Amino acid sequence: MADRTDNLTSGNLLGIPETLLPDDFVDVQVTEELTDGEPRDIAARHPESPMVWATLAQDALTDGDEVAAYAYARTGYHRGLDALRQAGWRGQGPIPASHAPNRGFLRALAMLGETSRRLGDDAEADRVTAFLREADPSLLG
Repeated sequence: MADRTDNLTSGNLLGIPETLLPDDFVDVQVTEELTDGEPRDIAARHPESPMVWATLAQDALTDGDEVAAYAYARTGYHRGLDALRQAGWRGQGPIPASHAPNRGFLRALAMLGETSRRLGDDAEADRVTAFLREADPSLLG
């Protein structure tokens, strides 16, 4: 009964278990490398990392290149989906940001929504917002 109560209070009404990427997922290492490294070099070494693609998306937005930002964000999103599926995710349910290895995927997803909205693809941006809300409602405030 405690699990059901926890699911109700967290907004997970269907009781679908959380998906947690492995503690040794590449984004843990990549997050450390990004503190001092060049994101493009890190992407070349770790193309499977959603975090590095999300970082490249943010950098491209900062540089005013919304199209490149979208491409980077979409790459990170898809690499994250691959990792989530390998971790047992079945297309729905919580992906909590409180679990550090999940943050790269969630950041790439958020960047996909931001870049979609900037490019005028409001339908895509709305789908991303709904996905973020299902994954971790705390991300949307």
